[in-house]
Amino acid sequence: MQTRQWNRAVLRGAALAIAFALFSTAAAAAGNDKQAVTAANAQFYAALNQMFVGKLAPMEAVWSHAGDVTYMGPNGLFDRGWSAVLKTWQDQAAMKLGGKVEPAEMQAIVGSDVAVVTLYEEGENTNAKGKVERLKLRATNSFRKEGGLWKMVGHHTDTLPYLAK
Repeated sequence: MQTRQWNRAVLRGAALAIAFALFSTAAAAAGNDKQAVTAANAQFYAALNQMFVGKLAPMEAVWSHAGDVTYMGPNGLFDRGWSAVLKTWQDQAAMKLGGKVEPAEMQAIVGSDVAVVTLYEEGENTNAKGKVERLKLRATNSFRKEGGLWKMVGHHTDTLPYLAK
């Protein structure tokens, strides 16, 4: 009888250990994904600041090149698909607005393969008349895990009057 009780106790302990290991692994993966999404978001803003001086390659690297990506930027347009999104980034890079934009007050929601980051974009750009303009825009960035990497699939901001088309 004692052996049976001991076996049950061992089985319960083993079941608890397995459950704890599975939970810990899932929690660690979720934590790693949140860190990776935060890093991907930071890479987007580094790429955005490079784009302001005409360098487009970093922006191309952070985006998914899929046909379902979307961009609703400060120009007021709604671009769908990588070709359209890339064209808008090329046009903005050619403007060489200068300045710098940083993310602020970020909130991230991270799933297993999709993530959304809401935030403010704060900084400054030069408008078409050469005047430096301070800005604070609301923004939403969407990411999808592709090949183990978090790639941007959507960017949406408020409009800027001097860029609106």
